Amino acid sequence: MSTITQTVSESTVRAENKLVLDVDGLVVEIRTPKGTLRAVNDVSFQAFSGRTIALLGESGCGKSMTAKAIAGLLDPVADVAGGEVRLNGTDLARLKPKERRKFAGPELGIVFQDALTALNPVYTVGTQLGEAFRIHHGLSAKAAKVKAVELMRRVGIPEPESRVDSYPHQFSGGMRQRVLIAMAVALNPRLLIADEPTTALDVTVQAQIMALLRDLRTETHMAVVLITHDLALVAEEADTVAVMYAGKVVETGPVREVFARPHHPYTRGLLDSVPANIGRGEDLKSIAGSPPELHNIPVGCVYQSRCPLVQDICRAVSPPLEPAGDDRAVACHFSKELDNV
Repeated sequence: MSTITQTVSESTVRAENKLVLDVDGLVVEIRTPKGTLRAVNDVSFQAFSGRTIALLGESGCGKSMTAKAIAGLLDPVADVAGGEVRLNGTDLARLKPKERRKFAGPELGIVFQDALTALNPVYTVGTQLGEAFRIHHGLSAKAAKVKAVELMRRVGIPEPESRVDSYPHQFSGGMRQRVLIAMAVALNPRLLIADEPTTALDVTVQAQIMALLRDLRTETHMAVVLITHDLALVAEEADTVAVMYAGKVVETGPVREVFARPHHPYTRGLLDSVPANIGRGEDLKSIAGSPPELHNIPVGCVYQSRCPLVQDICRAVSPPLEPAGDDRAVACHFSKELDNV
């Protein structure tokens, strides 16, 4: 039996494929000197226990803003202006801050992309790992420290007894990321949000971190929302994918099906731009143009200025996210014509 398995009690084992997170029509607005803009516009997706859904898209498309809205970590200038975020049936967007804090830990954990800034430099790792047990379980500092050692061992940090009193700067980047993961899963949450969890790590360490997250997901049956712009990572780690562009979800579905036969021109453009898909001597492909400024989102389809299929209707009517076969959905007026491009 693995160390991870040993730490999970029977009461924490959950049925796989149970709906954990249901995001429906989420809207996030940001107040700026130029006016209010929508960073997230009518975003909908679901996350199930024991499975990983990836939010995929370019930088600035709204992936991390969506994650912050779910976790209740929006900056003061941003607000949830519409939609629902249901975690096991409870709409988090309707809760007061004090009520929402009760969900942080037992129900929801988050792994940030920069562990060094996410960890407090003036407290030991053991103190920070034990905080969840002191707050939610009322443990003494001594008992919480014992739990911290167990957590460090759980995520593969060597010699945890001697390193529990070390500070974040005394750990390598990969070890700090393991500490952050340990904090996120300390209370066996039903949902884990992993926001670019392998950024700035070398390839070997990236593989180790993703293997750790995979093991934790399998053993505890938690749902995982993976935020990334890495197509290879999505192909390897995720079960389903929601492709985002300019604050909107433009395509969803099982990863294998979406990558094998994309229904949205933006998804096709992302896949075509992967160097591994280019033959020797061929020019690298890219998506022409750039995403629209959030202050100036066009009427109609958000992708119209870069789309090879654009027609008059695209400039006038925003396509809704509609079913496109089993477990798939797409927001495009001409998705059926994409195979002919």
